[in-house]
Amino acid sequence: MAAKYDRIATDLREQILTGQLGPGERVRAEEELVGEYGVSRNTLRQALAALESEGLIVRRHGIGTFVREARQRICRTTDRYQWEKDRVLLPREERASIGATERDTGLEMDDLQFSAVYTEEPASKDLAAVFGVAPGTKLLRRVHTTRKRGEKAPLASGVSYLVYDVAAENPELLKSENEPWPGGTQHQLSTIGIELDRIVDHVSSRPPTAEEIEFLDIDPGVSVMVMRKISIDTTDRVVEVSDIVWPGDRIELQYTTKLKPWPKRKSRPGDVNSMKFG
Repeated sequence: MAAKYDRIATDLREQILTGQLGPGERVRAEEELVGEYGVSRNTLRQALAALESEGLIVRRHGIGTFVREARQRICRTTDRYQWEKDRVLLPREERASIGATERDTGLEMDDLQFSAVYTEEPASKDLAAVFGVAPGTKLLRRVHTTRKRGEKAPLASGVSYLVYDVAAENPELLKSENEPWPGGTQHQLSTIGIELDRIVDHVSSRPPTAEEIEFLDIDPGVSVMVMRKISIDTTDRVVEVSDIVWPGDRIELQYTTKLKPWPKRKSRPGDVNSMKFG
């Protein structure tokens, strides 16, 4: 049986998601909710804490509880990387017409603000091990920030690394002013003869740091989703590493796995296909 606070959270969540309580609207006072649900103040606060951790409400000390203004959501699907690879071969005009962020959010390019900061730094032991290079090897560190116009918080916080000497084969890849690059990283790599064979994503979640709370504009109770994306070329070499952090209340990772059919064969006694269930 669900705990009392779960039932309260479910009811209030439904009111928010169906629009009975709209963005920015003040939720009924605690005293009123305690009487309405017939529970203790502690039980009610557990329910509110659950909704706050989901990013549905914000509690302002001494003022009240409010439905959080709707935030732009991001949905990354399993065919994203193949979509990016296919676009490498398209003309520049087509590549420039839409980017991966627009695909993940459904927004238009004019709805977004992009920024990129490039710096050089020596590879840490961690990154050196992933790239298979010596610690201290010069890396190109690229910080990409994308915001929806009018919103303070970025859609995500991402840092991408390339081995500097590899990227320098095309000097244009070293210039942040060339961002956003039509076709993204996969097209950038293609200009120096690199084709990706596979991408490995390592995904986890954790509580946010103090800096992430401020930068991503999230409440302390909202977890962040963390992904290390490792891009590997057709020679089995790691060519790019990205560390991405998303607010847990705005990201959806959607995975679809296509399964191969069983080979056709004649059924034999004892086979599943020959068994009768009744």
